[in-house]
Amino acid sequence: MPFYHKLGEIPHKRHIQFRKPDGSLYYEQLFGTIGFDGMYTNSYHEQRPTQVKAIKKQYSVAPKIAKANNMQSYRLRGFQVKPENDFLESRKTVLVNSDCAIVLAAPKQSTKDYFYKNTDADELIFIHRGTGKLRTMLGNLDFKYGDYLLIPRGIIYKIDFDTEDNRLFIVESHRPIYTPKRYRNWFGQLLEHSPFCERDIRRPQELETYNESGDFLIKVKKQGDIIEMVYASHPFDVVGYDGYNYPYAFSIHDFEPITGRIHQPPPVHQTFETDAFVVCSFVPRLYDYHPQSIPAPYNHSNIDSDEVLYYVDGDFMSRNDIEAGHISLHPAGIPHGPHPGATERSIGKVNTQELAVMVDTFKPLMVTEEAMKIADEAYYKSWLE
Repeated sequence: MPFYHKLGEIPHKRHIQFRKPDGSLYYEQLFGTIGFDGMYTNSYHEQRPTQVKAIKKQYSVAPKIAKANNMQSYRLRGFQVKPENDFLESRKTVLVNSDCAIVLAAPKQSTKDYFYKNTDADELIFIHRGTGKLRTMLGNLDFKYGDYLLIPRGIIYKIDFDTEDNRLFIVESHRPIYTPKRYRNWFGQLLEHSPFCERDIRRPQELETYNESGDFLIKVKKQGDIIEMVYASHPFDVVGYDGYNYPYAFSIHDFEPITGRIHQPPPVHQTFETDAFVVCSFVPRLYDYHPQSIPAPYNHSNIDSDEVLYYVDGDFMSRNDIEAGHISLHPAGIPHGPHPGATERSIGKVNTQELAVMVDTFKPLMVTEEAMKIADEAYYKSWLE
């Protein structure tokens, strides 16, 4: 994150002696990105964070590709992904390229017997259904419907769910995920015209600290494999940290929409960015207020990017036969726009209650076998009169 956060106890200076009450040393760890040039956090541990007792089985979770060179628009029925008990096994990658993976998950149970670490990608988890607590080595965050959870790569975490009815939309990014640069001044502070500000960002405030030795299973994701590693000490042994690299939460309900007299383009909905894709939030808002405005979006060509829209809730004015949990994929190279009748229906409407998450990628997305299990293959014909 582009602003400073401190939690727990830390010494006066970096890289100096920091002693426990018994006189022994705490162990400092630099948790950094982009070598030593990116955002980082300095954390202080009860035990050495480097103690690996065993490396157990290794297995692939790489998605199986059904269509590597896709030119077809699809609708995916996301709620047809069947719930599964295990958090990792429930994750189904539906769209993927070398920069990101778009994943659906319906986990029924909390992660009890293991910890998880994604070493390849930042994870942006959108909570469509469910409440609970994200527990991490750098503190905990409560979550509920509409929350984005941003988990930087390398964070060790568990997720505790309150019930078995959970639906997640996940973007795994091989590029760091930031707040949009155009929303920030040269100091990194979010500007007055930004659709959200630092007050809306929830940072960890609860730090779990365990000074325990034993066998602690961590499932580590690396280059499409899960590697099971046994640590000799509890990974949640941090007594304090400070810096810019930590998990945080932001609610889609706190995104303040930017509106105008005529229809505004998708960048006004941007919420997160990388150098390879953007994430936008479509929220309840007033429609355009020019006396001759057409609230429905205009037809446009995806020349440079694939467009993915995950429908969360509301009326979805520009689409016919769309329900919560559906995903539309409109690939680069062909135009798309409102379904027949949507433009006419929109005229005179004052507002919309839609809620949706959009991901626009600058590289083409491949369609996986998991996606084809829930795909409407006739969707591309839905613009015919």
